[in-house]
Amino acid sequence: MTGTYDHRALEARWQQRWLAEKTFAARDDLSLPKFYVLDMFPYPSGEGLHVGYPLSYTATDIVARFRRHEGFNVLHPMGWDAFGLPAEQYALKTGVHPAETTAANIGNFRRQMRTLGFSYDWDREINTTDPSYYRWTQWIFLKLYEKGLAYQAEIPVNWCPEMGTVLANEEVIDGKSEVGGHPVIRRPMKQWMLRITEYADRLLEDLDDLNWPEHVKDMQRNWIGRSTGAEIDFPVEGTSEGDVSLRVFTTRPDTLFGATYMVIAPEHLAADTIVTDEQRAAVDAYRAEAASKSDLERTQLQREKTGVFTGAYALNPANGERLPIWVADYVMMGYGTGAIMAVPGHDERDHEFATVFGLPIAEVVSGGDPSAEAWTGDGKMINSEFLDGLDPPAAQKAMTLWLEEHGKGVAAVHTKLRDWLFSRQRYWGEPFPLLHHDDGSVSTVPVSDLPVCLPEVERYQPSGTGESPLAVVTDWVETTDPESGEAVRRETHTMPQWAGSCWYYLRYIDPTNEERLVDPELEKYWMPVDLYIGGSEHAVLHLLYARFWHKVLYDAGVVSTKEPFRQLLNQGMILGEDGEKMSKSRGNVINPDEIVERFGADAFRLYEMFMGPLTATKPWQTSGLNGTHRFLSRVWRLFVDQDGELLVSDEDPSDDALRAFHVTLDRVTKDTQNLSFNTAISSMMEFVNVLTREGRGMPSALAHDFLVVLEPYAPHLAEELNALLGNEGLLAWESWPELDSSQLTADLVDVPVQINGKVRTVIKMPADADAALLEERARGDEGIAQLLGQGEVVKVIAIPGRILNFVVKPR
Repeated sequence: MTGTYDHRALEARWQQRWLAEKTFAARDDLSLPKFYVLDMFPYPSGEGLHVGYPLSYTATDIVARFRRHEGFNVLHPMGWDAFGLPAEQYALKTGVHPAETTAANIGNFRRQMRTLGFSYDWDREINTTDPSYYRWTQWIFLKLYEKGLAYQAEIPVNWCPEMGTVLANEEVIDGKSEVGGHPVIRRPMKQWMLRITEYADRLLEDLDDLNWPEHVKDMQRNWIGRSTGAEIDFPVEGTSEGDVSLRVFTTRPDTLFGATYMVIAPEHLAADTIVTDEQRAAVDAYRAEAASKSDLERTQLQREKTGVFTGAYALNPANGERLPIWVADYVMMGYGTGAIMAVPGHDERDHEFATVFGLPIAEVVSGGDPSAEAWTGDGKMINSEFLDGLDPPAAQKAMTLWLEEHGKGVAAVHTKLRDWLFSRQRYWGEPFPLLHHDDGSVSTVPVSDLPVCLPEVERYQPSGTGESPLAVVTDWVETTDPESGEAVRRETHTMPQWAGSCWYYLRYIDPTNEERLVDPELEKYWMPVDLYIGGSEHAVLHLLYARFWHKVLYDAGVVSTKEPFRQLLNQGMILGEDGEKMSKSRGNVINPDEIVERFGADAFRLYEMFMGPLTATKPWQTSGLNGTHRFLSRVWRLFVDQDGELLVSDEDPSDDALRAFHVTLDRVTKDTQNLSFNTAISSMMEFVNVLTREGRGMPSALAHDFLVVLEPYAPHLAEELNALLGNEGLLAWESWPELDSSQLTADLVDVPVQINGKVRTVIKMPADADAALLEERARGDEGIAQLLGQGEVVKVIAIPGRILNFVVKPR
C-alpha cells in the first residue's frame, strides 16, 4: 500500500460482509427505542440510477447509521414502485412481458444501491408488482369499497381514437397524444373513483401537527382549497320561477351587485337546455373544441380568454338585472358548481373576459379604477344598496344572511379537492377485486380469494373500445361468482400507480405476514415514520393520497396513528454539469457507476453531501470529487504510513488535537441531527487538517471515536481502518462518542505563569476562563506545583486571558 487505498477492493469487501451478516437488519424488539427513516421508493426505470437519485438515499443512510450509534433500533428499508406505464409501453414495442423488464431493472437498481454502501434492511425489500404485495393493496381497496368510499361515475377522459385508448393528462400535449401526435378528445367514460373529499377537513386540519416544510403544507392546503362563501341561485329568464336556475358558489357574495354576466363550463348540463336556436351551432362548435383541451391548458392564466354567448339570460337575485350567460372553457366542472357569476370590476379573469367581449364592468368596492383593471384591494362597498358603506367582510355576512332570509342562497363551504379518479385502462397495474353481474350490480371478490392476479398475455395492445387490454382476455374476464355460482365478469380496469405507493411504508414493518397487512403490535411500535425524505414533485399527490389511505386505515383500526409521516424533507435537485436538469435528451446524465469506479463510494457519498445544503439545487461537477477523495486519502495517511504500516500513535493527543476533536464531535452531532451534512463534513475536514499539520499520525486515544464519527458518512473506509486497529466487531453498532464539553471553548490563549514576577511556564487556557479556573489549572501544572511547595503563597495576581503571578514567600 502507498499513501492512498484501493477503494474498489476495500468497498466490495465490506459490502459483501454487511450483506452476508445482515448487519443492518432491524430488530422487532419492542423494548428498544426505535427510529424509522424512509426514502420515497423509486420507479425502477430502464436507465438505472443517475447521480441525482443517491442525494436523498445518502442523506437517509447517514441518519440511519447515526441513529444506530445513538442506540436506536433503526428501520431503514428499500423497495420498488414498479407498476407503471413505461414497462407497458416497452412491452407494446418489444413483446417482452413487463414483469421481465421490471425484474431486470430492479436488479440493476439494487446492484447500484449496494455499491454505494446504503445500510438497507434488504430482508424487508418489497415490490408493488409482486402478487403477495398487491394482495394487500386489493384488500385496502375492499375496505374503501365497504365504507362507500369507492364508486363508479361517468366522467370526461382523454380519448385517442387512433390509439384506441384513454390517456393520462401528462400523455396529452396541445390536444394530441405524446406518442404519435394523434388527436385527443374528451369523452365521458365510466371510471372508478375514491371519495377523498370525505376526508378533506381532516386532511386539512391535521397538517398543523406535522413537522413538514411549510411550503409543502401550503401546497396541500391550496390543493384541498377549502373556501367559505355562499351558494346563490340565478333563475334563467323565460322559465317558470325555480324551474331552471344556475347555482354558483362564490367566496365573495358581497360583490353580487357587481355581477354583469355569467359563465358556465362547456360540460355543464345547462349548455344542452338553455341555448337558443340562433346560438346552438356556435355553442356546439365551441364545446367540441373545448373537449380537445386538457384541464391544464384551460386553466392557464396567461392564455387569451375564449367563449361563446348562449343567447340566454339569468336574473341577478339581488336586483333582478339581466345577465347574459356565456360558455367559456376557463370555467371547470370540477371546481365549484361549474357556473360562475362574473364580477369583472373585482376579478382579474372576469375582467379579461369582459374586455375581450365588450361586456359591462361595474364597480362595487371603492379604491380602484375597474374600467382599467380589476380592483382586488380593500375598500368600502358602493353601488350595492343595503351593503353600501360596509367593509367587504361585514358585507359578506350581511349578503349571505339576506340570501338565506329570501330563499335565494345559503352559506356554504367548498373545497377545490375533487374525488380521486382511480381507474386506468392499462394492463400493467393492480386488478380490481370486483365482479360485474348481468343485472348491473357489482360484488367483491372474497378476501380468501385474494390476490386477483394479472393473467399472462401475449399482446398488450389496447382493446380499442376505451377498456384496458384485459378486456379481451376472455378466459380471465369470464369467471364464476364464488358465492352464487353465477357467471360474472371481472373488472378490467386496473389501479393507478399511486395505489401501491399509498401504503408501502406499512408493509416494510411486516413484509412476510400472510395473515394481516401488518401485525398490530409491530405497527404500534414502528409508526409513525420518523423521517421521510423524497422529491418535492410528490409534495401534493403522493403525500395526499397516502395520508388519505392512512386515515381510512386508522378509522378501520388497522393503524394506530392519524398521520403516517412525522417529519418530511424534500431534497434539492442535482443538475447536470451544464446547469440544466439531467435528461437523456440533453445528454447530461451522469451514471454513478462510473463515478464509484473512479473515486469510490465513500468519496461519492461525501461529495453529494458536501455540495451544499441538502434542500438546495446545485450543479454536478465531477472534478469536485477530487476534493473528497483527497480528504479520505488524508484520513488514511493518519492511520497508515507509506509502507502500509499502522501509524497510530500511543502518545497522548496534544491539547489542540483534543480540543479540535471535541469541537468536531459537537458540530457533527448537531449538524447530523439537523440534516446539515455539508457543514458536518467541513468540521471533519478541519479536524483532519489539525492532525495533518502536527505530522505525527492519529493519536490512539482519538482513533476509535473519530472513526465512529466518520462512519455514517464514509462507512467503508471507517470500517477498514477500525479493523486495522485490531477491532473484530463492526463499527456500525458502536456507541456514539461522549462529548467533553469543557473542550468546547471558542479560543485558547497562552497565559504566562509567573512566580515572583518570573515566567516559569505558559499554559493554554480558554479565553473566557475566570481567575479561579486560571489558578486551578496553574496549580495543577507539575513544575509550578513543585516550585510553590518550596514556599508560602501570600498573594495571587490573576488577569484572565493575560497573566498569572504567584507571590511566594520563602520558608
